Amino acid sequence: MTEVAEIDTALEWTSDEIMTVVAARELTGEMVCFVGIGLPSKAAILARATHAPNVTLVYESGCIGAKPDRLPPSIGDGVLSRTADAVVSVPEIFSYWLQAGRIDVGFLGAAQVDKRGNINTTAVGEYDRPTVRLPGAGGAPEITTSCGTVIITLRHSARAFVEKLDFVTSVGHFEDEELERQRARHGHGPQVIVTDLCVLRYQPSSREFEVTSLHPGVSVEDVLAQTGWPVIISDDLEETAPPTKEELAALRRFSESSAHSR
Repeated sequence: MTEVAEIDTALEWTSDEIMTVVAARELTGEMVCFVGIGLPSKAAILARATHAPNVTLVYESGCIGAKPDRLPPSIGDGVLSRTADAVVSVPEIFSYWLQAGRIDVGFLGAAQVDKRGNINTTAVGEYDRPTVRLPGAGGAPEITTSCGTVIITLRHSARAFVEKLDFVTSVGHFEDEELERQRARHGHGPQVIVTDLCVLRYQPSSREFEVTSLHPGVSVEDVLAQTGWPVIISDDLEETAPPTKEELAALRRFSESSAHSR
């Protein structure tokens, strides 16, 4: 698989671009979305700029209804508060909005993820002596337990898709069916993982994430080689619809704006 895929001579995209476009398509209508920084934020902004202008973006810093026209480097970036419908305190965001079940979708990134959607954003290697110290939990544990559903997006590699996490920062689903049924949370937990190779969706029957769609130019063998467990391939496997010219134009427009603002 090459880094740049092609539909024809006029339209090309990178693996990161198709991942962002496909993730953005998961947001529809008037969803209220709690957005993580990085790839999740890029996808959420793209959704508002294209097919879902009525999606409400909520950031951990207290910005409700933010409408950034470029990618914010952090939750404290001024473009979020400047374009928001309201800015409230962080405790209010968590207690009144998130933990009260008022958020439809949580959009998260990850450094590591396993077959049940458990996330590591804390440390790679031993916790006390890590190979890499990561940013940490932030609001992710509350997002995975309190949002109606959770979308995870990250680049697909054997280092990221692991059989066992080095550290469980945010809980996805339990292997034990009874524990899964008894767990206390408002929503359904992680349901979709979008990567630069494919889309995986959670299946209650197996209590695992299964590959349901391959991006153009990607084979099953590509996915198996970059996944640290014998991932299940759906019997109804589809090919991802490629990015449109409109989606790519919007994505590149605000990506260029982000670069010029630095």
